[in-house]
Amino acid sequence: MKRLRLIHIFPISILLLVFGAAAFTFANPQRLWHLNPAPPDVDLAFAVFGDIHGNTDSFQKAIQDINEVNPALDALVLNGDTVDQGTAKQYDAITKVLNKNKSRLPQTIIKNIGNHEYLDYEQGRINTSADVKAFIDRYLAFAGEEKVYHDTLVNGYHFISLGSESGNSDLTNSTKAYLSQEQLKWFRDTLAQKREKGKPIFVFLHQHIDNTNGWVGVDPSVVKELKTILSTYPEVVLFTSHTHRQLDQTSVKQNLPFTTVHTGAIHYTFVPDPNNTGRSTRESLIRGIYVEVKGNQVVIKGRDIKEKTWIFTQELKVQAQ
Repeated sequence: MKRLRLIHIFPISILLLVFGAAAFTFANPQRLWHLNPAPPDVDLAFAVFGDIHGNTDSFQKAIQDINEVNPALDALVLNGDTVDQGTAKQYDAITKVLNKNKSRLPQTIIKNIGNHEYLDYEQGRINTSADVKAFIDRYLAFAGEEKVYHDTLVNGYHFISLGSESGNSDLTNSTKAYLSQEQLKWFRDTLAQKREKGKPIFVFLHQHIDNTNGWVGVDPSVVKELKTILSTYPEVVLFTSHTHRQLDQTSVKQNLPFTTVHTGAIHYTFVPDPNNTGRSTRESLIRGIYVEVKGNQVVIKGRDIKEKTWIFTQELKVQAQ
């Protein structure tokens, strides 16, 4: 009799486990991607993290999460303000996290410059030209680049990074991006040389190109020229960070005629206070962007990394005009 009971109890327990897992999945459909996902059948998959600000704990969580979403990512883009200050110590801390997670990270890691790469809080003065050069040299050593603007191909898709050439100096303040005429010419030429009509081109710049609640991103003296260049290429998807604002459906703006994407921030997010119009609170949310590309189809997903859920999904079909 005891033996018979064991035989009946075993399959019932298995059934309970199966039904329990099914119930969990039904109640939590947004978590499906977190449960050992198979790599998607796409031409390109990459993630964009903005504004880490040297927060190695949140950066570690972001790496683990995006690896669980897709362990076969083709690229990771660090879109500026990766460090909170452009000191050797802070770059070393981020580098240790990257080295520790080599098995979780894609081979291609693109590291862009922001405005905090030009700051050292203990310096107590605006940067001299020698200071600016020292900050740039430390960034270039970390990024493995020759200039603060650079480009590369990932699975045949063009990734172009723009970057401020100064910060907290006579040329610009501590937040705005300074783009020289040399950089703008390089950008114009690079877009023209490698363009395939109707094929997405991914452009990255830490600072936003439009004023956000009065907060200037790119230096106003070059905004018009930069927009003119971008408007020639409806294939461009431009990723910007810097504002630390929330991710939602409005984070993607199409038909400008190019597309812009706000990346959210790894370090903290400004959350509007519902009781005080125009005011916001700074909260330790971790936000990032995940992108899948198939031909000229681009799927952009906003990610809540703490909760391991999707905030929004936007599908683009890039077309030449």
